[in-house]
Amino acid sequence: MDMDLIPAPVRADGAGDPTGADGAGNGAPDGLPLDSATTITAAPGTENTERWLRSTLGAAFGLPLAPGGEDAARTIRLGLDPALEPEGYRLASTPDGVEIAGGSPAGVFWGAQTLRQLLGPEAFRRAPVNPGTRRVIPFAQIEDSPRFPWRGMMLDVARHFLPKDDVLRYLDLLAAHKLNVFHFHLTDDQGWRIEIKRHPRLTEVGSWRSRTKHGHRASELWDETPHGGHYTQDDIREIVAYAAERHIRVVPEIDIPGHSQAAIAAYPELGNTDVIDTTTLSVWDTWGINANVLAPTDNTLRFFEGVLEEVLELFPVATSPFIHIGGDECRKEQWKDSAVAQSRIEELGLANEDELQSWIIRHFDTWLTARGRRLIGWDEILEGGLPAGAAVSSWRGYGGGVTAAEAGHDVVMCPEQHVYLDHRQDGGPDEPMPIGFIRTLEDVYRFDPVPPGLSEEAARHILGTQANVWTEVMQNRARVDYQVFPRLAAFAEVAWSTLPASADRDFAAFQRRMTAHYARLDALGVDYRPPSGPLPRQQRPGVLGRPLEGPPPNV
Repeated sequence: MDMDLIPAPVRADGAGDPTGADGAGNGAPDGLPLDSATTITAAPGTENTERWLRSTLGAAFGLPLAPGGEDAARTIRLGLDPALEPEGYRLASTPDGVEIAGGSPAGVFWGAQTLRQLLGPEAFRRAPVNPGTRRVIPFAQIEDSPRFPWRGMMLDVARHFLPKDDVLRYLDLLAAHKLNVFHFHLTDDQGWRIEIKRHPRLTEVGSWRSRTKHGHRASELWDETPHGGHYTQDDIREIVAYAAERHIRVVPEIDIPGHSQAAIAAYPELGNTDVIDTTTLSVWDTWGINANVLAPTDNTLRFFEGVLEEVLELFPVATSPFIHIGGDECRKEQWKDSAVAQSRIEELGLANEDELQSWIIRHFDTWLTARGRRLIGWDEILEGGLPAGAAVSSWRGYGGGVTAAEAGHDVVMCPEQHVYLDHRQDGGPDEPMPIGFIRTLEDVYRFDPVPPGLSEEAARHILGTQANVWTEVMQNRARVDYQVFPRLAAFAEVAWSTLPASADRDFAAFQRRMTAHYARLDALGVDYRPPSGPLPRQQRPGVLGRPLEGPPPNV
């Protein structure tokens, strides 16, 4: 039976109306009453989900959801069942109570997300809106487990800073869609967003820019308001703990050796000082691929080892086994002109500047591996050779991921042609600051992280997939919401559910389920793009974008 669940579960039977009607209009009970007598009985290992249910459903319906005993009736019983897959769950709602069993604490938590969806959009509000309404937990039998262990979203807070509370809100939105990886893009040319105590100028200088290009880099418009901000180390600890409570892993990204002008502006000795006067650099105020990259010196290596020492302390291995070091779009002109860089190439017996970048990546792979972490980087890190244990975020298309997987490297598929959510959602004239190819809700729904023709052995190296949110033209939370939703709901189903081949997917059925999901997003206050097009306040007339016409290349 269609319960309007997103992402779609493996199997679902039963269910009815959370107001208690039986579908025939006579109000006969079709579920377990949810009222002040309802309790939660939590087995050891499920306490996080117990707290989450009490804080969310308790607030939404004004109920205590008190702890229940072993023999409690009308209880929501949480437990572990090692026979289930690690993130799998079983949800059974019967006249005797509700049972959510998970193969791990994470599985129990995902089952609780499904329970919330069964209770209707009011379950997504922060306080009761119809306190006198009779509520039931619809009778249902659901079994579910994810297709991929890596189901993520990358959020760029370097181009435009999002305050801590907005980041916490996005963790809740990821959890509501059973997404379990938060890739936190913390540094770039346009801003450094994480406090590093041994290098305070990274945030004193590197987190602020004097003005910002408004729209695409070809736009003539500027926002003359200084822009910036950063997260203190306690902010980071709070974000990581908040994610861990929701069974979300956090992948911090410290971008090297390119995308580093903010760091060089703070500490000019990090740049190629024999090529340009790095003391004249400021935090970059526009977009594109910047020529100012890190110098390949021992001082630079020691500096970023110090940065990463603090990063590892802030992001414990249990929550952050992977550390992302960027490695993308590193222009090589300054290295070609730098006597220091050329001397380093000669000293190391390297063939060219690509191998010099590979040497830097290998250095940090060895450094992270010795400390129990795994390096992951954008697919450019394949150029010049990749360390054995490194993983790849395949963004320029499927190609880099296929090459890496066939060579035995783990891969996260995030091709820009399919799951870059900064790309526009429609070709209409009212689309705000239109960037890139048109990627509709249906396009995202038909994305498959595993390309056809990949060998079975290589396919086992596809850890999963993530949607990437680059914020050059997203100045605030509302703009991020507009670009991310509703497409993240389609992406979540791609990442979680085992769907038919792309062309065979029932998008019409997904659209019908989205009708219910839009009501959930409304209750959560998500400023999504309506199916009919942007609202007047969501439009940005006169601000130049960079739309690309035609279908994206399949590379």
